[in-house]
Amino acid sequence: MTTLSAATWLYRTKMAAAAAQALKKPTAEKGEEREGVHTLGPADASVVLEEFGDFQCPPCGMLAEPLNEMAKEFPKLRVVFKNFPLVMHQHAMEAAHAAEAAGLQGHFWEMHDLLYREQSVWSKAADVRELFVSYAAMLKCNTMRFKKDIDSEEVAKRVSDDQEEGKKLGVTNTPTIFINNEAVPPPRLSPADLHEAIEEAMKNPRPPATPAPAASASASPTAPSATSPTPAPSATIQ
Repeated sequence: MTTLSAATWLYRTKMAAAAAQALKKPTAEKGEEREGVHTLGPADASVVLEEFGDFQCPPCGMLAEPLNEMAKEFPKLRVVFKNFPLVMHQHAMEAAHAAEAAGLQGHFWEMHDLLYREQSVWSKAADVRELFVSYAAMLKCNTMRFKKDIDSEEVAKRVSDDQEEGKKLGVTNTPTIFINNEAVPPPRLSPADLHEAIEEAMKNPRPPATPAPAASASASPTAPSATSPTPAPSATIQ
């Protein structure tokens, strides 16, 4: 199934199972999930951090746990995750489908965390589908339904809707993060910088709901408008 030896595979599976058990403990208040939008934190949060992410993107994986911790630390922070699988990553699209299929059974965030924690394993797997089914089983999902949902039109639409929204905002790479609708520049995407940006945003009122477009690195600079935040370049592809 993978290039790993049988013994190594068994060890990794046991480790993933242990991680799945840990994920059952809530990391933050679970927000309402509808129409494929996944959130952590209160609906009336004063700061909203929206991430367009790719499950096979290493920098996204490095941010996953720090963002979980920030969601716990800041009671008025709402974290939103939207799928933006990149074509350059072989299994990114199927991983997004796996997360959404788990989400249909109320386990999106657990699968989100497990996919990032096990990224180095499944990203190299020859049969990634079998791994994802095993992850769903670890999370106590109904695996028969999971196998059906992962290929469903509903799941495909959830992922494509996220992608289309990202494209309209100028997202081209991952991770791309907006804090209160303002794109965070790539050099400011470290956990420490994001923590500082959240603290700064807490001091300012929450802006309207539509994020400002993120300009690509090759885009011409534009003057800030009177009604929307200044756009920033999206992150470098990994």
